[in-house]
Amino acid sequence: MTIGFGFDSHRLVSGRRLIIGGVEIPNNNIGPIGHSDGDALIHAVIDAILGGLGLGDIGRHFPDSEDRWRDAASTSLLSIIRNMLIENSFEVEWIDSTVILEKPRLSPYIEEMRARIGSCLDIGAERINIKTKTAEGMGLIGSGEGIACFAVCLLKRI
Repeated sequence: MTIGFGFDSHRLVSGRRLIIGGVEIPNNNIGPIGHSDGDALIHAVIDAILGGLGLGDIGRHFPDSEDRWRDAASTSLLSIIRNMLIENSFEVEWIDSTVILEKPRLSPYIEEMRARIGSCLDIGAERINIKTKTAEGMGLIGSGEGIACFAVCLLKRI
């Protein structure tokens, strides 16, 4: 077994969709700046998996210098990572994650996020935990200008 840790953050701006965990969240057309869709939760999960595999980080595999990744759905990137897990004879045993976002409230969307991530990784949603927190008004996230996500995963050799 191996463990991986991931982190991602994005500034929020007007004119972007807010996608978290593969789910579009209504947010008055305010979403993350990013080369892809800016899904910070999936990006953190990808980094955690890549860390557990010892294969670097998301920027190494999906660099923002390549146009083919522009506006890419992060769920598609996560499906590519699933193939890397298989190629390296591993599977995800457990994912624990935290999304830090001042608003909107994410609790109505967590089960759909778990299902979407599970589907991309070909694992059950019961192996994925998603927690949500606010920054209690502190800093960039607390002022509603950003999002941050942390993820840890346990990988099992198959």
